Amino acid sequence: MPKRVETIVFHDSSSPAIPGVEKGSNFVVTSLDFLINQARANSLWPLTFGLACCAIEMMSTVAARFDLARFGSEAFRATPRQADVMIIAGRLSKKMAPVLRQIYDQMPEPKWVISMGACASSGGVYNNYAIVQGSDQVVPVDVYVPGCPPSPDALLYGILKLQEKVKKRKFNTLIELTPRHLANIEGEELTA
Repeated sequence: MPKRVETIVFHDSSSPAIPGVEKGSNFVVTSLDFLINQARANSLWPLTFGLACCAIEMMSTVAARFDLARFGSEAFRATPRQADVMIIAGRLSKKMAPVLRQIYDQMPEPKWVISMGACASSGGVYNNYAIVQGSDQVVPVDVYVPGCPPSPDALLYGILKLQEKVKKRKFNTLIELTPRHLANIEGEELTA
């Protein structure tokens, strides 16, 4: 069922007076989930994790021909603390797997992962002891982009699919934001 956005126009004398809003102004009524998901989906900040030849294709998505900035993902981040999408581009060796997991753990929530290429998705042609047979054995993967190497427009399609997934997310849990110095565990006060 598509989302319904209603526009309400206040223009008569029976309308309630809202401070700072003139009569005849427009209001948009929607849910907070819809608003947050739209903002998150259209401002994904990818983390560069290029491991092999797929990284060249990933870099070309921000060039003028494909222009990833049209989808809100222009700023590739070099630090995991500023990124919310990890793009694993290329083959993942068993030596690099703990590093990948550590970088994934350093990313703030919510975070998503795109596995780009046959090597990152399933090990590709490297069926040996040194290559992880799919990056989903190390981190949870949200979108798989097939190809060897996948074209930049395939990665753009993967990002569009991830945006659709982000827009469908529901916030079913209540998160209590209490400062640590006010939290009380077993009658003891915590201090920062």
